[in-house]
Amino acid sequence: MTPHDTAVLRVAGRPVGRYVTRPELPARLAPRPYLHPVTTPAGTVVTELSPGDHAHHLGVGVAVPDVEGANFWGGRTYVRDRGPTELDNHGAQRHSAFQLRDPDGFVEELRWVAAGAELLRERRTVAATELTPSAWALDFTFSLTNATSGPLSIGSPATNGRPGAAYGGFFWRARKESSAPDVFTIDREGEQEIHGSRAPWVALAGTTWTLIFAGATERTRLDPWFVRAQEYPGVGSSLAAEERLPIPPGETAVRRIVTVVADGRVSRLEAASLVRKAVSP
Repeated sequence: MTPHDTAVLRVAGRPVGRYVTRPELPARLAPRPYLHPVTTPAGTVVTELSPGDHAHHLGVGVAVPDVEGANFWGGRTYVRDRGPTELDNHGAQRHSAFQLRDPDGFVEELRWVAAGAELLRERRTVAATELTPSAWALDFTFSLTNATSGPLSIGSPATNGRPGAAYGGFFWRARKESSAPDVFTIDREGEQEIHGSRAPWVALAGTTWTLIFAGATERTRLDPWFVRAQEYPGVGSSLAAEERLPIPPGETAVRRIVTVVADGRVSRLEAASLVRKAVSP
C-alpha cells in the first residue's frame, strides 16, 4: 500500500484516524474507502474493521445496500418475499482523487460503480477539530450525484420489506466490548426507544469512551437513526427509511454528520454541550 492510499487525520498534532482509500477487499464486502482505526484523544480505538459478526462493516464511511439494485453495503441482499439472499450484485466505491488534503481533513472525489457502470459520483469532505483536551469532532459530509442519464433511487431492506432495517448512509461500526454500550439522547435512552427515531443527536457510551452523532443540517436531521447496541455496537443515519430516496439525473443528495469522539462516559448535559460546540456555524 502506497502513502497515496491513506490519509492520517490529526488533532492537536496527534493522529486520531486513518483513512484507507483503496482497500484490497473481496467484491462481496462492497469495497469502499473507510476510516479505521479512529481513536479518542487518549488513544482508545472506537471503530472495528471486518469484525467476525459482520465482515462487511468497515469502520466509518458511507454504505448503502440498494442503489438501483446494486449492493454498496456488502454481504447478503434483502429481497422482498425471499429474505437475505446471496447475490452477485455488489458495487464498489472507487477513490478518484483528493481535491484537498491537510493534516486535519480532506476533500475527496469518488465514483460508485456496479456491473461496469458508474451510478453515482460523490464528493466527500472530512474534517477533524479539537473540542476539549478529551474530545474532538469528526465532521463528515457526503454529496451523492446521479451520474446516469435516467432516474435513480436509493433503498434499504426496510423499503424492500424488512421492518426496522432502514440501514444505509453514514455508518459507524463501533468498538465491541464484553457488555453492550449505553445509548441515549437528550430525553430518551435504550436501543429500542431510539432506533428508528429522529433526534438531534444520539450518544453511544462504552466503558471508557463516548461517541455522539449529530445531524448537522436541517435535511440530515430528518433522517431517522439506525441504532444497534445489543447485537453489535453501531450507529447510522438512514437515507431511505420509509420510502426510497430518488435522485434525478444530475441532481445531488447531501448529508452532514458530525461525531464527537470523547474519552470517558459523557453525561447528557455534557453531550448536548459538546454537540453545540461541534456543530456551531
